Amino acid sequence: MKIVFVLLDSLNRNAMAPYGSTLVHTPNFTRFQDRAITFDNHYVGSLPCMPARRDLHTGRSHFLHRSWGPLEPFDDSFPELLKQNGVYSHLITDHHHYFADGGATYHQRFSSWELVRGQAIDRWKAEVDPNLDQLKAAHHPVQHHRTNYMINRQYIKNEEDYCAPQLFKMADDFLHKNYQADSWLLQLECFDPHEPFHAPPRFRDLYPTSYKGPILDWPIYDRVTETPEEVAELRANYAALVTMTDEYFGQLLDFFDSYDLWSDTALVLTTDHGFLLGEHDWWAKNRMPVYDEIAHIPLMIFHPDFSDQGGMRRSALSQTADIMPTILDMAGQQIPKDVTSRSLMPLLAADDDQRDSLIFGYFGAAINVCDGRYSYFHYPVVDAAEHLFEYTLMPTRMTTRFSITELLDATLHPSFSFTKGVSVLKLPPKTSDDGLPVEVQGMPFADQQSQLFDLQTDPGQTTPLDNPQKIAQMRQLIIENMVRLDAPAEAFNRFGFEMPKVATT
Repeated sequence: MKIVFVLLDSLNRNAMAPYGSTLVHTPNFTRFQDRAITFDNHYVGSLPCMPARRDLHTGRSHFLHRSWGPLEPFDDSFPELLKQNGVYSHLITDHHHYFADGGATYHQRFSSWELVRGQAIDRWKAEVDPNLDQLKAAHHPVQHHRTNYMINRQYIKNEEDYCAPQLFKMADDFLHKNYQADSWLLQLECFDPHEPFHAPPRFRDLYPTSYKGPILDWPIYDRVTETPEEVAELRANYAALVTMTDEYFGQLLDFFDSYDLWSDTALVLTTDHGFLLGEHDWWAKNRMPVYDEIAHIPLMIFHPDFSDQGGMRRSALSQTADIMPTILDMAGQQIPKDVTSRSLMPLLAADDDQRDSLIFGYFGAAINVCDGRYSYFHYPVVDAAEHLFEYTLMPTRMTTRFSITELLDATLHPSFSFTKGVSVLKLPPKTSDDGLPVEVQGMPFADQQSQLFDLQTDPGQTTPLDNPQKIAQMRQLIIENMVRLDAPAEAFNRFGFEMPKVATT
């Protein structure tokens, strides 16, 4: 079996025609929709970027145990399992987080990998004494702290200099060399349309605005305070980037057409999470409640054995961690016992309702649960970090190592069900000066109010429901999922739950 797995970053399903968008030009996503099975209730698991990839690799969610971090020594990894069992795995990416402290164990799981430099704040070009005055004059003040990006942007002059065109060219080269071989997986991972929303002029010109100021293509992770013109500019820049990824994805479809890969190659398209573009008066992700613009993400799958299902849709609940057992299943490989997600292969044949709920979230913030109709944000009843711990053997975060002070407070915790008998370090979380948990980059969580929404009558999640009976039901679903994921004992107390005996760790 041959598998092409396309992972875009921060792709909002509301910007895709197959999910109802009429404002963003995405003809190739629609073209793929005609062949693929489109999943309508696909959700995130652990958030944001690298936590999502840990879910992807391992087939289980980890946000109750760990913030942003590498793959652990006890973690299963689907490309490594493929490699160990005779299936070649290759990664093509411009995702600079793989080469930071908190992501350095992921790309090494593949048989081979290629990296395109220069994306976002990638530490790419060495300018010891950059002309900061000149750089700041060219960029909106909200972007002035993004020094690496302002430097990198100077070296992106022509369309072929952008990362996405380079990535898809590498994918084309890989396919030309290997399409006649069997038993391989190509993971084509494009950081776009993640911010910065920097697209070539021919895509940007499709979305005119009245904005006349300096470069504004990277919203700050905060509440919306921009003028209407600035909001329109940021949204237009995002739309341009989505259209660019759509066009280059179309070149991949062209290769499938020209060499009839549709007869023997699976193609999967998804993202790690969505993105807020001013909805709910927020930009981006990480701090605010996990609204559907972040949590409810696209998934489209083509498999040659189910080509007769092209154009069909599935309503069953699925989430990020399901990709791992699905890929192993496609490749005819055994699914490890520690996997708590499920292969989606049966769903390619027909819809079902086997899963009654799923949970997702950020480490230290709410546990969010969805049953397909209702979405519920459940925040901790104990705000202080005294009932929150990180469990790891790899003490690094996004771009830093754990501090000596943090490590001095570490204790050894008995193994969890998924650590293969290995004890782990138990460490305090990252906190603010007042002792409250913060997002991995140090930003405080906000709007921490538990709320219930009916996605059928209120898909925009604008009007919380006052329904104690349904809230009690959703809380019970959270507990059941926590038990399934072997949540730490203290997590139950932190969220105001009585820990079932079977959840003892």
